[in-house]
Amino acid sequence: MDFGKVLLVLKREYLTRVRAKSFILSTILTPIALLGVGALMVWLMTSETDTKKSVGVFDETGVLVERMIELNEERYSNVTAIPIDSVKAMVLREELDAYLLLQEKHIETNENAELIYSGSGGLAFTGSVRSDLREVIQEERLNRANVSNEIKELFERRPGLDSRKLSAEGETEDDKAGFLSALGFVLGLLIFIGLFGYGAILMRSVIEEKTNRIVEVITSSVKPMELLVGKVVGVCLLGFTQFAIWVVMYIGISIAAVPVAGLLMQDQLTELADSQEINQAAQEAGFDPSSLEVLSVDPMIFVYFFLFFILGFFMYAALFAAVGSAVDSEQDTQQFMPILMIPIMLGYFMNTRVMVDPDSSLSVFASIFPLTSPINMITRITVTDVPFWEILASLVALVVTFFGVMWLSAKIYRVGILMYGKKATWGDLLKWVKQG
Repeated sequence: MDFGKVLLVLKREYLTRVRAKSFILSTILTPIALLGVGALMVWLMTSETDTKKSVGVFDETGVLVERMIELNEERYSNVTAIPIDSVKAMVLREELDAYLLLQEKHIETNENAELIYSGSGGLAFTGSVRSDLREVIQEERLNRANVSNEIKELFERRPGLDSRKLSAEGETEDDKAGFLSALGFVLGLLIFIGLFGYGAILMRSVIEEKTNRIVEVITSSVKPMELLVGKVVGVCLLGFTQFAIWVVMYIGISIAAVPVAGLLMQDQLTELADSQEINQAAQEAGFDPSSLEVLSVDPMIFVYFFLFFILGFFMYAALFAAVGSAVDSEQDTQQFMPILMIPIMLGYFMNTRVMVDPDSSLSVFASIFPLTSPINMITRITVTDVPFWEILASLVALVVTFFGVMWLSAKIYRVGILMYGKKATWGDLLKWVKQG
C-alpha cells in the first residue's frame, strides 16, 4: 500500500469538507444550540407555572379546610356550606377548577381523598394538592395524638444529604456526580452522533463517486484499499477537528465563567480589594464562587474521548464504506443499514443505564463489548472510577475488532465499487468476501 497516495486521498477528502459552509456553520452553531437547549430545560424545570387553579374544599371533618387555606389561600376556598351538587355544578361551569372532598376516614385511615375536576388537571396540579393534603392530615393526626411541639418539629424536619468524594490521598472533595453524569452522557451522545453522522457522510461520498463514475478514474491510479483507508482517515480527521474545536470552546467557556459571573454580581464587588470580602459579598448576593469548581474536568477524560471516538469511528466507518460500495443509491442501503444501526442504537439506549448505574454488570459489559464500548465506556470513565484494566481491555478489543472489520470491508469494497446495475444482496457480499 502506497501511503503517499493514501495521504493524497486523505487531504482531498478532508480539505474539501472542512472548507464547506455546512461544516463551518454546524461547528459554530451546534455548541450554541446545545447550550440553548440545556438552558431551556433548566428554565422549564425550575420555572413556576403561571396557571392559577381554584379548588373548593368540601370538608366534613371541620378541621382541615382552614389549614388548606393557610397553605395557599389563592388556590383553596371553603365550600363546605354549599350543597355538594352545587359544588359539582360550579366545577362544570368552570367557576372552580376542582373540588376536594375530605371526610373523617381520611384522617383515621389511609384511604385516599378524592379530587374531582372537569378536565383542567395535570400532574403538577394534582401533585401539589396531594402534597398539601398530606401535610395538613399529618398535622391533624399529630394534634389528635397529643404529641409535644418537639415531636412535631421532628416530623417536620427534612434532613438532606451532602455527598463527598474520597480522593486517593485520603482527602475529601466536592462530589461532582450530577455534573459528571450529565457530561458523560453528553460525551457518549457526541460519539453516537459522530459514528452515525460521519459514517453516513463517508457512505454518501462513496456512493456519489461510484454513481458519477469518478471512482473508475481514481482506481486507475489508486488501489481500492488505499482509497478506502484514505477516505476513512480523512473523514475521521474531519470529525476530530470538529470535536477538538468544541472542546476548546468548552474550555474557553469554563475559563470565562468566573469573570463573567463576577461581572454579573453586584457592583460593590469591584470596590472590594480583599478576596475574603469578595467571597463574603458574593455569598450575600446569593452566589458562591467556589460552586464554579464543579465545572472542572480531568483532562484525561477528553484524551479517552478522542481515543474511543477515533477507534470507534474507524471500525464503523469501514462498514459504512463497504455498504456504500455495494449499492448504487442511498435508497438501496436500507437492507444493509440494520447491521450498522442496531449496535449503535443499542449503545445509545444503554447509555442512560450506564449513566445511572456505571458499575453494574450490564454497564461493564457494554463498556468493553467493542460494538458499544465507544459510546458507553466514555460515559463510565466520566461518571465513575473505572479500573485501568477495563479501559485497556476495551481499547484492545476495539483495535482487534477494527482490524477484523477493516479486512472484511476491504474485500467488499474492492469488488463493490466497480459493480453497477445490480442490487447487491447479502449473498453477493459473501461472494465478494470470498473473491477478495
